[in-house]
Amino acid sequence: MRRYLRFVPLGLLLAVVLELAVFVGVGRAVGFGSAVLLVFAASLLGLVLLRREGMRAWRGFRSSVESRQPPGRQVTDGLVGLVGALLLAIPGLVSGVVGLLLLVPPVRRLVRAGVQRAAERRVSSMVAGDLFGPRTVRVRRGEPTPAGPPPAEDVVSPQVVDGGRAIEGEIVEPRRP
Repeated sequence: MRRYLRFVPLGLLLAVVLELAVFVGVGRAVGFGSAVLLVFAASLLGLVLLRREGMRAWRGFRSSVESRQPPGRQVTDGLVGLVGALLLAIPGLVSGVVGLLLLVPPVRRLVRAGVQRAAERRVSSMVAGDLFGPRTVRVRRGEPTPAGPPPAEDVVSPQVVDGGRAIEGEIVEPRRP
């Protein structure tokens, strides 16, 4: 993670240059006053949506906790909505378009799924299960593929379970000494 942090200043500089270039291009196409008004309107809309998305995320989190469901889906959906509204609130045309895209439901579902997969990769299976609920795994009949990982001492060789039909289950990581 730390190795990527050194690229943050360069990324921010490129984002500012891109925002300025797009603003100048739009300003030349529709006029400077119209471009400033467009940026101001997008920022105002972003501030309104920031409050709405924050309240929506909080209500979703509370309802999942009260119903004793894993809150991960509501939290990731709320975070994607908040990031979209925040990008819309930041003055700039490119950030506004990206923020607006993050608020569109199909794009939001795609990004939420990506955030969930990234979170599941970074935490243990037990924590991911607590956040997002148990994952569904498929157990299939047959031998492992040659491209699969070599069997380790704590890995159970594949077995036919429940007559070869897919079953639901939880992934539990073995404890290592």
